[in-house]
Amino acid sequence: MDLLIKGSTELNKMFMALQRTASGLRHDFGEVESLQQSLRGAKDFVQKASRRIEESILSDLLLVRPSAGLLTPNVSQEGDGRDEFVLALSGAANFVRGNPHFAISLALRSNDETKIALVYSPIDERLYYAEAGRGAYVFSAYHSAKLKVSNLSEESDLMIAYNVSDNRKMIGANHRCTGCPALDLAWVAAGKFDAFISDALDYAEIAAGDLIVREAGGKIEMSADLIVTNGKVNL
Repeated sequence: MDLLIKGSTELNKMFMALQRTASGLRHDFGEVESLQQSLRGAKDFVQKASRRIEESILSDLLLVRPSAGLLTPNVSQEGDGRDEFVLALSGAANFVRGNPHFAISLALRSNDETKIALVYSPIDERLYYAEAGRGAYVFSAYHSAKLKVSNLSEESDLMIAYNVSDNRKMIGANHRCTGCPALDLAWVAAGKFDAFISDALDYAEIAAGDLIVREAGGKIEMSADLIVTNGKVNL
């Protein structure tokens, strides 16, 4: 096969699966925009769209690793015990409100280690991706580059994304709450954010972003909170 992006054949097959799924998701997004007068109707529609993502991409992914299992926020499917695809729609609440800031997060894990990671924004068709030991990258029709975290450390310079439910004091001069943790992680990797602080999240939503951040030179801690930094910020 002709490679679409820099990386392995498996990475490219996973990207093609994402692109096919994203095409239907863009159609769904157009539909949900017309449902804004009924928030409950929009939520039901997006839940069904999320299930369709899982169903439509699974057949493609099984061509990549036929014996792999599948983990999503809604489904856990046993595989061979070695390989597992981890999939989530991140930013679903944005999708419900017709906000285009959402993404599909997809990771391939082998023997409990993430080997391939992709975070794809269907509306602007921008892909953030990484393979273990090979660095992290961003790709779109207009731009392709290697990712590197920022080098800022002074609190007055920092832009920090938050996804928290309490009223804690926020650090840094600039704060953002985007509603899409998968893209928040990718943006730390890209140097758009210097850090990301979140309540605990479903692992399916952050598995891909975890590898992308690490391959871009960042650090990530998962405990009571999720703390992601450029490695220079002391939180």
